[in-house]
Amino acid sequence: MSTTARTSPNTAALMVALTPPQIRGLKLARDGDLYLQESKKWTHLDATITFAKGDRFQERPIKIKFVTTATVGELRTSGLLKTLDPGADPDISPHGITMAGKMWLLKHK
Repeated sequence: MSTTARTSPNTAALMVALTPPQIRGLKLARDGDLYLQESKKWTHLDATITFAKGDRFQERPIKIKFVTTATVGELRTSGLLKTLDPGADPDISPHGITMAGKMWLLKHK
């Protein structure tokens, strides 16, 4: 009886080298599902500008983080993101992070 290790398609996703915008997109997807907004930007549903206490006397706005459509497509083809509605067009369907994406973040960042 011999035992052999099987490689799954998700193992290949862990070996992918990502660019800094792709890493930011993956971290954004880890925080919540991504939805298509205006001008081909993806961000969380109902994302608003928040304010952080930067000083004792004033608050400064924190901008909404977003990812471009190209970055979402690259992450989807590498297996790190998945569409949440498999029957819909993947270019407009909401996206979520896969387990391979979570493992990539744990391993690399």
